[in-house]
Amino acid sequence: MDETGQTPEQQQAEPPAPLIPAEPVPPPDSRFLFVDVAALRAKQLRRGARLRILSDTEHLPKKAERLAMEEVKRGLVSYDVPPPPPVSGETE
Repeated sequence: MDETGQTPEQQQAEPPAPLIPAEPVPPPDSRFLFVDVAALRAKQLRRGARLRILSDTEHLPKKAERLAMEEVKRGLVSYDVPPPPPVSGETE
């Protein structure tokens, strides 16, 4: 073991691949939802998450926000929309 407490086998093991959806996710219908999903993904990228666009030949933007928007457009970011909360005062 070394200073980090890892064995040489653990150090050489590759980090897990990013979770990419098996099939592309349809882009959000609402532009507000698109912005929310892209903003959350940009935050992940700024904190060190791996890029999900696997192309070396095309020119990619450098800013995390633009990369996140491109990933959402291509359907590489999955998201869930929670159901709306019940309105108070409604009777069943």
